[in-house]
Amino acid sequence: MLFIFGGLPGTGKSTLSAALARHNDSVYVRIDTIEQALRDSGLSADGPAGYIIGYRVAAENLRQGSSVVADSVNPLGITRQAWREVAVQNKVSFLEIEIICSDQAEHRRRVESRSSNLPNLIPPTWTEVAERDYEPWLTDHLVIDTAGQTADESIVGLITEIKNRRLGS
Repeated sequence: MLFIFGGLPGTGKSTLSAALARHNDSVYVRIDTIEQALRDSGLSADGPAGYIIGYRVAAENLRQGSSVVADSVNPLGITRQAWREVAVQNKVSFLEIEIICSDQAEHRRRVESRSSNLPNLIPPTWTEVAERDYEPWLTDHLVIDTAGQTADESIVGLITEIKNRRLGS
């Protein structure tokens, strides 16, 4: 299965996607890691390169029989469509998951107080997050709102929602 995450920086997306990967013993593909590796190697991380590498890494792992959790901002319909195509081409099911923080003040506090767990990665500023192009999701997807919740509460909610979807609840 391919779990396709998306959401603005600071919503809890990486925390939740990494937790789901651990919970399901899935391969974790984080676009931030790929893009930072490109920058560290002296290459540009601007444009689609990081996502294209992510699609290929995910596809290879799906072909090997592993489930994959894809963690990226996924801001455009075209990037979401590309992730869905990875699943379809590899004949696996997928679930799109958008992580939001509906409380703008809380979201801003998170963005302004966070640090990166990736060497050399500089987290975006609140202004950069607020001004980022982020297209609305037009497909059926799971929305997890992390506002007013601890990370652990959000993780439990995510896993519960996924189980409910699988059971058809």
